[in-house]
Parts: sequence; C-alpha cells; structure tokens
Amino acid sequence: MRRLPNRLTPALALLALLALAGPSPAEAGALASETCLGCHADAETVTPQRVVDPRLFDHTAHAELGCPTCHASVGAGHPEDGLTPSRASCRDCHQAIAAEYAATDHAANAACGDCHNPHAAHATREVSGQDMNRPCAACHAAPAMAAAHGAWLPQAQLHLEMLPCVTCHTASRDYVITLYLSRPRSAADPGARTGLFAPVDYAELKALSGGREPAALVDADGDGFVSLAELKRFNPARASSLRLTGMLTPEVVTHNLQILDNRWDCTFCHASGPGAMQTSYFAVPRADGSYGRLPVEKGAILDALNGTPDFYMMGATRNASLNLLGLAILAGGLVMPVGHGFLRFLTRNNRP
Repeated sequence: MRRLPNRLTPALALLALLALAGPSPAEAGALASETCLGCHADAETVTPQRVVDPRLFDHTAHAELGCPTCHASVGAGHPEDGLTPSRASCRDCHQAIAAEYAATDHAANAACGDCHNPHAAHATREVSGQDMNRPCAACHAAPAMAAAHGAWLPQAQLHLEMLPCVTCHTASRDYVITLYLSRPRSAADPGARTGLFAPVDYAELKALSGGREPAALVDADGDGFVSLAELKRFNPARASSLRLTGMLTPEVVTHNLQILDNRWDCTFCHASGPGAMQTSYFAVPRADGSYGRLPVEKGAILDALNGTPDFYMMGATRNASLNLLGLAILAGGLVMPVGHGFLRFLTRNNRP
C-alpha cells in the first residue's frame, strides 16, 4: 500500500481524541469514514482496487456503521505501520443469508464479494432490474443463456432482457412491476445486446426536466404519486423519445439460487390480472446511482392503451375499451352471415 502523506497522521490522531470524547456510534462511524475517504476516494493516493466512491458509499447502510466496523485493525498509525487492515466477514452480520447461500451450488464458485460490492451495497428497491442482472452476467454470458433458455422458452431473449434472473431462479417473493424511464437502444449501441431499452441516468433526466428532479417528468403535480391521468399525459408527449419500460421485480430477494418447478409454468406471470399486475412503481434515478420510487395508481399496468403502452404481458395486460371494441368487431362480423342465413330461412318457400 502506498504511504500516506505525513500531514494525514495528525488527522488520524484527532480522530482518536474525538473517539475518547464519547460521540455516538453513528457519529463516530461517520467521522471515521470521512477520514478514511480522505485518502480512499483518491485514485492517486491509494491503489485502484482500494478506491471507494463516496457518492456510492455514503448512501449505503454500511456507511452508517463506519469503516472501523469492518476494518477494526486500522489504527492511528495506518498506513505507515505496514499492517494489513482486517476485513469483517459478511456472515458476521448476515448469518441467515450466508446459511441460505451456502446450501446452493453457487457457494462453491462465488463468494459474497464476487457479486456484491460492500462499498456500494443498496437495498433491492434501490437498484434497477438490469443492475440485479449484472453480477449474474459476470459468469453467465448472455448469448449462452439465450441459447439455453431458447430450447424451451418462447422469445427467450426478450424474457432475459425484461426480467431479473432472481425472479425465476430464487424463491424471491412479493413481485411488482417497476417502471423505468428509458429509450430504445439503436443497433449501433454497444450495449444493445444486453437489453432492448437503455435506462436514462439522473443527469440526463434532470436536464430534460429543466433542472427539476427526474420524477417531475411523470409526476407532474409533485404529490409523490403517479396517477393514470399523469401517465396519459406523459405517454403521448414522450419527451426526447423517453419510454416507460416495465420489469417484473421482487420486493424480497432471497439467496437460495435454484431452478424452481413453478417457474416452468407460464401462468406464474401470464395469468389474467395476477397480484403483481395490480401493483407498480415508478423508479426514479438518484444522483448517487441508486433509485427511489413512487407508487403508481393501482391497476395502471393492466391498461395497455393509457397506462404503459410499451409494456405488454400476454395474458395479463388488458384494456376495457379494447375489449369492447373487439366485441363490436366480432358482432359486426357476424351480422352478414347470420343475417343472410336468417333471410334465406324466411324465404325458403319462395324458392324452387
């Protein structure tokens, strides 16, 4: 590890004195983290693998604990003491998750840190469905997965792009539809093979909203709730070709990675009006790379015409107006043959 400038040693000593003064654990953790990030946020001070992005770290639950909670051996002489900092084991805090994961085949091939960055760990509701899939894609190449699923799954590529892997390959539960502001990928987009739609980031959405928070693009009245009326206003305008892309995401993610029998049944998703279709959220990008979310009017996903025209799930999405129009077309199509047959029946005695 590269040696720190001598001017930083007094700062560490000051940290020790402040700790003796008796601040609360949260305050002490925040103060310690701030001191650590004074060096570890700078790629020129520490090696690249030891860089921590404060923008991502500050929002995590780990930041509230503070760096010393996981790196307890770091003292006032760091890094000049030459000691290798200790690292806590994830199972020290996440015993139940560790036990669940240890029972899977994945445990022999990937440790917690291979899928999760402890310095940028967000809750399930704070990441996008595509973010959930990135750890999986590190080992499971998209073309190979599309071929394997295509042996039995219709439109396999579309399913893989519009669902987090954990939706089918864990016993995760409480599924909802999460809507993301995105735009269609062009064929020239280097990321086109990883999805039909490219999520639009915070900076670009803020620019499109005229400096307001991105939520204002859909939640026009700013009440923290997206109504069907607001979706109706947003969809025809589609500023700069924005789309609302829906993904079926779990509220509760588990680590019991496996292939579940009920996921082979298409009606798990493709049923008329399942619970997941009734509940949806609008995911709002934040400056730190995570997502907030706003509730969407109940049942909006089922209204494919006015709700989310770029989201369609066969067997689940329906529109009352289109249902009536379809019945009218069927009825109109029957008028001629039925009427003709009825007239022939009435005039049967008039024919030779």
